[in-house]
Amino acid sequence: MEQIKLPLTNKNIVITRSKDQISDVKNIFEKKGAKIFDLPALIIQYPDNLGPLDDALNQINQFHWIIFTSSNGIRFVESRLRDKGLCLKDCSKNLKIAVVGEKTSQTLKELGIEADYIPPDFIAESLVINFPVSGYGLKILIPKVQSGGRNFIAEQFRNSGAYVLEVSAYDSKCPNSIPLETVKALQKKSIDAIIFSSGKTVRNSAYLLNKEFGKNWLKFFKDIKIFSIGPQTSKACKEIFGRVDKQASKFSFEGLLDISIDYL
Repeated sequence: MEQIKLPLTNKNIVITRSKDQISDVKNIFEKKGAKIFDLPALIIQYPDNLGPLDDALNQINQFHWIIFTSSNGIRFVESRLRDKGLCLKDCSKNLKIAVVGEKTSQTLKELGIEADYIPPDFIAESLVINFPVSGYGLKILIPKVQSGGRNFIAEQFRNSGAYVLEVSAYDSKCPNSIPLETVKALQKKSIDAIIFSSGKTVRNSAYLLNKEFGKNWLKFFKDIKIFSIGPQTSKACKEIFGRVDKQASKFSFEGLLDISIDYL
């Protein structure tokens, strides 16, 4: 019986997601025939100081909205609430929840919660522009990454007259090294594409590649396609790699899968 050729058969792709979160993304690419090489560019952990997060969660019912910009924010807020004998699902009865993206919305659903608002495009600008109510007079809580994140959403709502409290719910650090299998694949020039899902994964990957291969590390990427999940990630790719070969039209890992199929 003739074996069906999948759209990414014989394609080698590097994924730069955190080690704890790479499996879901890996699966959707492997189902299309790709061989995946890990380059975990993030380690997700609690912030250095949990005090501000705890203070915010102790008064969570005083806010009108909570805005999550990542699945990590949801997971760490839920974990901290459970330590207090609470949960986000109970809090959502008196609190509206907005999320930036589809993946973040799915993380909410896993907790039995439907987001009250998801923007049409999965980026911060779309969330602000299309927000269903005026920001004036609202009290908004935004759990965020401790380092390296944008303040765009908070700034825009403050400008519209909202009270916004940003608190660090988690942090993302750079790992110490690249898996040996990925190093060898890069050395053999057998990689077809590398995908990035945030500016921080771009910058951390560059740091790790420089650490592994030295200052001339970019030579390994001459013939490797560079795919980006969205505008801010593309900006980082251009700053560090000097280019981005394709940006996903749908700002999600499914969008990255689509361009991988179309351009490899």
